[in-house]
Amino acid sequence: MSKTYVIGHINPDTDSIAAAMGYAWLLKERDGGNITAARAGATNPQTSWVLKHLDLRAPKLLNDASPHFEAVARRLDTTTPDAPLREAWAIASRTGGVAPVVDTDGKPFGLITGGSIFAYMSQRVGTHANRQEMKIADVLDAPSSEACNLDVPQLRTSGRIRDSLNRLLRYEGDNFFVVNDKGVYKGVCRQRDALNPPRINIIMVDHNETRQALAHLEEAELLEILDHHRLGNPSTHVPIRFTVDIVGSTSTLVSEKIEEVGLSAPPKIAGLLLAGLLSDTLILTSPTTTERDQEAAKRLGRWAFVHGGPLAGETVQTYGEQILSAGAGLSSRTPQEIVSTDMKLYESGNYRFAVAQAEVTDLQQLAKHLTALKDALEALRSQKAVDFAMLLVTDVVRGSSRLLIVEEPSELSDLPYPRQPDGTRLAKGVVSRKKQLLPVVLGLLER
Repeated sequence: MSKTYVIGHINPDTDSIAAAMGYAWLLKERDGGNITAARAGATNPQTSWVLKHLDLRAPKLLNDASPHFEAVARRLDTTTPDAPLREAWAIASRTGGVAPVVDTDGKPFGLITGGSIFAYMSQRVGTHANRQEMKIADVLDAPSSEACNLDVPQLRTSGRIRDSLNRLLRYEGDNFFVVNDKGVYKGVCRQRDALNPPRINIIMVDHNETRQALAHLEEAELLEILDHHRLGNPSTHVPIRFTVDIVGSTSTLVSEKIEEVGLSAPPKIAGLLLAGLLSDTLILTSPTTTERDQEAAKRLGRWAFVHGGPLAGETVQTYGEQILSAGAGLSSRTPQEIVSTDMKLYESGNYRFAVAQAEVTDLQQLAKHLTALKDALEALRSQKAVDFAMLLVTDVVRGSSRLLIVEEPSELSDLPYPRQPDGTRLAKGVVSRKKQLLPVVLGLLER
């Protein structure tokens, strides 16, 4: 059964991780199948705190959707170099003409194929004094090492097939060894399988734009999108299930889907989804918060705050305050981490730009880190090859922000946020990048 990954955006936040894990749980519980939650980057401090607090492991890291050699390796039976050729002959008769020869340390020695056996037989018969009296049994008693093709490429299980296509096409043989990072035999790959590898199935949550998705998404089979952001979705070859709704978090949508099928999430999954909801809505105070988010918080709290569970005795408010505190502050992370951990790329008008967001409990701490943050933001702009970069530093206690911009385009001179003596802009009441900051920026760039 082909594997399906439920995965959020790169630079995942708590809602992205929670939605992936919660939706993967629901799909597996409801439909069965080979479904796994995944992440497209490292977890941030807030998410790491939530997972540890709930005693949950972070989902599998999936760097890109491009097929790897582990997906096309067949773990064929093996023989050793000193074993008689008759053993390799028996293996080859069961595998379609291929017998891997592997040393006692588990590393490939060579490959026996129809061609290598024919070459060996020609050599033996050609030098035999009484070739007409030679018995096949004599040939099959020889060590397998003598009939091996030793010039067989070895490809890593973790290697992307696309990176080795030229090498595969230049090789005259049809089969290759697949090994792990230590060079230990893991299987054999046929050229035709490598040229037409199976695609992994992807369900995207908490994003629908290709630039925010894991790399090489076009090499996967996209099955579904579940999100609460603006549209910027990739094209697909066939119709897919597509849900984008106006709520404060994707965790809200997942909790609604769980309720719709008559299930209740286990306390840990419910607690994780509640963390995603409270993080994205700043404990239900963000302007992105809807009545459905309020209801979802009650629902998830009912499932999570149970006796014997990790959140027993908590309330939405006390749990939310711990979550926001775990992710707030500028001193616990490097400037590079601050500008890149919660960063998204956008395109509008003639510009490509990055918008990052960091949460603090007091904007006064910004002065101490301002120069370093501007330098890190400029480095990010250069690294991502964008025209300009922005960092929204949000006070989650007082509900206000300061905006840093490097290489600010002239179109943004009309931003409704007063410029401060230190060069930042004061954005009173702005806490949401999605609903408050981004629409203003896009409106100025597109007019």
